[in-house]
Amino acid sequence: MSLQKNAGAVRRFAKLIQFAAWLQNLPNKITPPPFRLIQIGSAFWQSRALHAVVRLDIASALGDETLPADVIAARVSAQEDAIYRLLRMLAAMGVFEEVSPRVFRNNALSAYLRKDHPKNVRAMILMHNSVEMNRPWYEHMEQGIRCGEVPFEIAHGCEFYAYLDGHAEFDALFASAMDSVAALTGDSFAIDFAWERFDRIIDVGGSKGSKALAILKRHPHLNAIVFDRNQVVQTAAGYWTGKASPDLLSRLTFQAGDMLESVPAAKDGKDIYLLSAVLHGMDDQNCIKVLRNLATASAGTGARMALLEWVVAEWKTDFASAAFDMQMFMNTRGRERTLPEWQNLFEQSGLAFEEEVGLQSIGKMLVLRAKD
Repeated sequence: MSLQKNAGAVRRFAKLIQFAAWLQNLPNKITPPPFRLIQIGSAFWQSRALHAVVRLDIASALGDETLPADVIAARVSAQEDAIYRLLRMLAAMGVFEEVSPRVFRNNALSAYLRKDHPKNVRAMILMHNSVEMNRPWYEHMEQGIRCGEVPFEIAHGCEFYAYLDGHAEFDALFASAMDSVAALTGDSFAIDFAWERFDRIIDVGGSKGSKALAILKRHPHLNAIVFDRNQVVQTAAGYWTGKASPDLLSRLTFQAGDMLESVPAAKDGKDIYLLSAVLHGMDDQNCIKVLRNLATASAGTGARMALLEWVVAEWKTDFASAAFDMQMFMNTRGRERTLPEWQNLFEQSGLAFEEEVGLQSIGKMLVLRAKD
């Protein structure tokens, strides 16, 4: 029996995404080619302006008010004319609104830059524009493409997750950015999949457990284990104190370990493993290691695995998929994969692919079970 829920809404969402991709490509059809290429070549101006406005925390300083540039500048300790010119550029991009000459307020986009917005994407913007993430793109992209090495590793002398382990401040920023992905994906992973058929979730690589908690809130009979690196687990439990009810937290436990070595064992067919955007950061060899560990840990139990991953079209993919895949190339040895590429990994790992569950989101749930 399928684990898909809300099939009609999922189909409508897929159509909407296709239309959005068509709209995104529209400038290429209506803008003269030389001008369009110059627009693309200078697009970093936009990301750097957005980064500056987040660093200055202008959206929070504005709040619900409409303010002139000089007042905004005073609130964020910056120069008035520079603030005006920065906000004028962003307002022209659709971020903030200039309501009269030199007077600005937040709009639907800039609201997501406010610290008090529960779904703000500040951490994601700060991470993508950090020195750690910028250097590979600006200094080592061509070298990486020529030699096939990971630009992040060329820039920093170690692989991405080892760098996180050695740089606590950047690790915390990365964790916050990953948490804010929920602002992009919403809660479809919790509502479009039939979690009610299970009793326990084993959330492998689940960081602080935000996805596990979102599922537990909707299904009071469920319990969850979040399995992640020791550095993550040490602070994860305390993070939720005061942010979630004691009853809810009593159903969530944390366990430290290395998924490349082993994962917690399943008990029976009422267990399900969740791996959310974990394997796309790994090369095929390490993916197979993790998948084989899942097969071993669940052998003979009937437990399933649900991989929440992007499934890329085999050709003419949309810009978002291609861009995220390039980000994987820049920072890791991983990649966004097509369904045949995923199925090839499953076959090599002793896992049977059962179903692709659609979501009202950019990802898919790939459902697996260990072969008998």
